[in-house]
Amino acid sequence: MLWMIMADAVAAFHAAYIVFVVVGLAAILVGSLANWKWVRSPIFRILHLAAIAQVCLEALAEVICPLTRLESALRVRAGQSGYGRDFIGYWVDRFIFHDAPPWVFTAVYLSFGALVLLTFWIVPARSFRSERQ
Repeated sequence: MLWMIMADAVAAFHAAYIVFVVVGLAAILVGSLANWKWVRSPIFRILHLAAIAQVCLEALAEVICPLTRLESALRVRAGQSGYGRDFIGYWVDRFIFHDAPPWVFTAVYLSFGALVLLTFWIVPARSFRSERQ
């Protein structure tokens, strides 16, 4: 039971990571139009860029996401084969995982990463100096 709960927690964190990357980009674009100051925070912007950069590097290196590996290992420890069918695990897994060739995911990740980089030009972050003032 503990292993299954831990696997669900990893799956929930994985989903939150994805939401941070996707919603973060939308927030930057909407926030620039709405004049939300926090979307120009250099700390937020660097963390957001680092999050998608990690995904892009894993895709280019053809490495399985460490969160996916950890969740799978925990599910095996829980006596499950593959991904869990309990409520939380089922829906979080359905949200995260889709069937497509690996090149599709790499193209999507790299395109999304390029969009995040582009936002640094379209919606520049404040400098760290102005952040301290």
